[in-house]
Amino acid sequence: MSRPYETVAVGLLGLVALVEAVCRVALTEPRAQFAIALCFLALSTTLPLAVLKPLGAAVAIAAAALVSLALFDTLTVSGVVAQVFAFYRLGRHSSMASEHVVTAVLGAPFLVLALVGSRDAGSEAGVLTVFVAVLAPSAAWAGMAARERYDARVSGAVREVIAGTLLEHTARGERVRIAHELHDLVAHHISMVAVQAEHARLTTPGMPPAGAERLSAIGDTARTALTEMRRLLGVLREDPGTGAAAGGGVVDRQPQPGLEQLNDLLDQARDASGAAARLIIRGPAVDLDPGVELAAYRIIQEALTNARRHAPGAAVDVELLYSDGGLQLRIRDNGPGPSPLATSGGHGLPGMRERAAAVGGQVRTGAAPIGGFVVEATLPAASTDDCGARP
Repeated sequence: MSRPYETVAVGLLGLVALVEAVCRVALTEPRAQFAIALCFLALSTTLPLAVLKPLGAAVAIAAAALVSLALFDTLTVSGVVAQVFAFYRLGRHSSMASEHVVTAVLGAPFLVLALVGSRDAGSEAGVLTVFVAVLAPSAAWAGMAARERYDARVSGAVREVIAGTLLEHTARGERVRIAHELHDLVAHHISMVAVQAEHARLTTPGMPPAGAERLSAIGDTARTALTEMRRLLGVLREDPGTGAAAGGGVVDRQPQPGLEQLNDLLDQARDASGAAARLIIRGPAVDLDPGVELAAYRIIQEALTNARRHAPGAAVDVELLYSDGGLQLRIRDNGPGPSPLATSGGHGLPGMRERAAAVGGQVRTGAAPIGGFVVEATLPAASTDDCGARP
């Protein structure tokens, strides 16, 4: 026993056993040899708990108790307590079947003495023998049950760790698979768009300057898309635990865009469509949560893309209205208005609604009062989603 309080407890138990033995000698047989032997046996039925391992302590205490019963027809109460605890500790720490057999063997003599012993069953020694015969095996079984419960808890914890590791590896493999699919399919098609746009610009005879400029813009946009896709592929391959990509390098994460980049976004929209695009800001700017800024930027980006796709050449007004409660967006074009293709079957409008909902806002779309199509969004100053907006 290595814990100090257990050593102190065993010492006190041995002292009590010694006092019991001295009292018995004084009452029954005052001879010095008898007294020394009985005191030695009393200590032998307790102190092995402090100096021996569970199996050795159980064997030593059981042997001392049997000798004390055989030679002097006596057994101390402290010895019985030590015997019960020794059997419990043996069952608690035993892991081999042979030690379980030893437990049964050590308890068998006490059971025999309790059943067929010649001593008076009503005597103190007889009663203590019955206690040992009943309590010692029960204590050993209780120790075995405690050991099994502990092993079950450890096994459960190990299974949880293994399951978590397998889940992590599965998710990592799925991310890598998706990255491969994007690289092999989508990236290939985007690169072909860039190549074909450049080839058409250089080989088409009599190409008007405006057409050549548009083809050049298509190629630039495709190459920008490829760059963004490579960044996203790095994020997909990234190991969340280390921050490193599957290829071993560190992913170069670019800052997420915000409202400060709106001018660049509108410049790109003007260059791509050749139509006017105005930015209107009303009210003093307020600090917005980064997730809200990202959601606002993506909503405006998607609205500009939809206007360019479904109302080519239409002018677009992007209006930001700041207030204490947050930000209101209004993106309106002067095109022909809603079309079935723009309002159904695509992912643009649902995506805008999802981005707004992710930060606690909402989006409304439809025909503008004075013609065209309008996207209106109401966003709070701070995101209500602790995880932030989706990238």
